[in-house]
Order: sequence, then C-alpha cells, then structure tokens
Amino acid sequence: MSIFENKTLLITGGTGSFGNAVLNRFLRTDIGEIRIFSRDEKKQDDMRHEFQQRFPEDAHKIKFYIGDVRDERSIRDAMWGVDYVFHAAALKQVPSCEFFPMEAVRTNVIGTDNVLHAAMEAEAEKVVCLSTDKAAYPINAMGISKAMMERVAAANARIAQERGKTVICCTRYGNVMCSRGSVIPLFIEQIKAGNPITITNPDMTRFLMNLDEAVDLILFAFENANPGDIFIRKSPAATIGDLAKAVQNLFGDTGTNIIGTRHGEKLFETLMTREESIRSEDMGDYFRVAADERDLNYDKFCIDGDIPPFEEEAYTSHSTQRLGVEETVEKLLYAEYIRKALSEGVVLG
Repeated sequence: MSIFENKTLLITGGTGSFGNAVLNRFLRTDIGEIRIFSRDEKKQDDMRHEFQQRFPEDAHKIKFYIGDVRDERSIRDAMWGVDYVFHAAALKQVPSCEFFPMEAVRTNVIGTDNVLHAAMEAEAEKVVCLSTDKAAYPINAMGISKAMMERVAAANARIAQERGKTVICCTRYGNVMCSRGSVIPLFIEQIKAGNPITITNPDMTRFLMNLDEAVDLILFAFENANPGDIFIRKSPAATIGDLAKAVQNLFGDTGTNIIGTRHGEKLFETLMTREESIRSEDMGDYFRVAADERDLNYDKFCIDGDIPPFEEEAYTSHSTQRLGVEETVEKLLYAEYIRKALSEGVVLG
C-alpha cells in the first residue's frame, strides 16, 4: 500500500458497491484521505454514519463531496489536491440506457471527459476509469457509451502524457457479483418472497468476479499503468442457468420463470477483442492492453505496410474457464453479501 501513503484518493460515484469496497480495503491503511464524490446526499449520509460506527479511529479520513460528473465545476472543486482518482460514476443498467441513451452519453462519456480534464488541471498523478465487458464489440447503448468512455480516456491519456504529469488508464471487468444492479440480489429477494426466480436466457454466459477481485484489479492498474492502458482480470464464467441453480442451492428452490432476453443483452460477453489481443501482454492473472500509439499520419502504413497477426479468438465468457453449478456455489461463497444473507437466513414465502 506504499503508493497510497499520505496520498489523497478521489472516488467518483463513491457511494456505490466499488466505493464501499475501496473504503473497506484502504481506510485502515496509511492512506491520507479518501474523497467520496456523488450526487446522492442520502447515500453519503448513510455511508458517513456506517463508517463512523465501524471505524471510529479512521473515519475522519473520509471526506464527502456532493456533485455530478456532468457538472464541470463541481468535479473541479472536488479535485484540487487529489493524487489518485478512481472514476466509477456511471449509468450501468443496460435496459435504462437503451431507453435513455443520451443520459448514458452525458454521464459515461461527457462526465468522464470532465473528470479527466479536472484531474489534469489539478495535476493528479493517476486516474483509473472503470469500464465493462459490454464496451468490447458493443451492441447496446450502455456498452457503446462505455466504449466511447474508453476512447475519451485514451485521447486524454495522450494529452496528459505530453504534459508529463497525469497517467490515465482503464480497467475492464465482467459482472461483479452482488454489486448494485447484479442479478444475484434479485434472485435472493425473489426466493425470500417465495417466488420463482426470473431468468432471461439460461444459455447466456457471464464472467463472474467478486468485489475484492475488482479492487485488486484497480490496485494492479494503479501500480502498473502506462498512459492509455486497459487492464483486464482473467475471470471464469457461468451460464445464467447454472448461476440460478447455484443461488437456489444456497437459498432454496422456488422454481424458475424464463422471461426472455432484455433490451440490448448479448448471448456472451467479451473482455478482450481479437483486435486488442495484438497489443496485449499476459501478466499472469491480468492482461494489459497497451494503447494504440499510431498517429494520424497513415502514409507510412500505406507505403511500408503493417499487418500484425491476429490471435485465434477473443477472450469471451464462452471461451474462458466455465464453472459448473458446484463451482459457482464456491465462487458465490467468497462474496460477503452472500455470507451475510446466509447468516441472516432466508424465509421462503
């Protein structure tokens, strides 16, 4: 944790699942200050009281800022004196972004540009932007907006590199189990109510990552980033059908109801495209996808030629390690949310 010693960290969208996980991980370390930037005063107040109660000796390190990444002034006011930025603020729900795509643009694209320019102006050392597997080969508005977010980050990374101060990179991750919007809490609530759980398509596959692994990915990016890098954690996957069975094995079988694919959903997700694999580096548990360093002068490519080889396939939830029901149960039990729900008990009906 030495890179965070006496440093100030800003988390945009900090009242969400990732913000809470980061606080749980970092608050009792040698970090100097953690700033929570978000637009929901109620969630901020709840978080303030929770961490004051749980960590009374360290809660003073948390500072709260009301604002919106869409508002340049509010993010600039929160940015001064910040060393590191963890940019998590986003619209993440696929169906809602399908119906309100310009809202996704305003938050995920323009909001990210506001954050990055504020960070460069404040001469922050590093910025890590959270992206998603839906940004690779995007077919829905949320994924498209996140793909644009990655391009905005890459463009600003080039500018920041020329100025020689701020390093900007991205992390790209699959489904984070039990985070806000995850299907797992919905399954558990449906079981508690004694209702059948609703499944869109049992054959869909999704990457599975727990919150601790997501925080590890961010920390790895902070420690290893070059300008414009995208970091990807290697993750197993499961079918939605097996995930549902795993949850029912833990909490009770109330039956299932297949409701069909929602707006903008894919059969499987991609964490690294074939095109990105050309410039990727295998770093053990992670892939680093280096920035495309070509410039706008394409004459030299037309004259000299430059045709790099392609890997055989993309890194997808169909091609990665596939978990069966029992293995998915084991994966679920790593999640604090699951352990807490089991300890509280589930009353069917």
